[in-house]
Amino acid sequence: MTGMNRIMGAVLTLASLTFPAGAQSNGQLICGQRDAIIGTLSSRYGETARSIGMGPGNRIVEVYASDETGTWTITVTSADGMTCLMASGASYETLVQPAPGEPL
Repeated sequence: MTGMNRIMGAVLTLASLTFPAGAQSNGQLICGQRDAIIGTLSSRYGETARSIGMGPGNRIVEVYASDETGTWTITVTSADGMTCLMASGASYETLVQPAPGEPL
């Protein structure tokens, strides 16, 4: 399993839980229509989609990040189009994946 696959596995595990207190404002999850949330991540933070996966309950889990600002955000989108910010932070780095068979 590659490093990115392990990260996505951990993210998908998070998405299978009831929405945790990851990205909150005053104890409330920050949620909205997907287009609005993604538009803000792009325009305000320069973040673009870096990975995507399907979680339990047909939830889409995505990781957005910016190499320029170093910010990152994990979102979960439900089938009705509602997107919630699950976690966010700084110091994002893209990991260089070793060739198959080489140690991590």
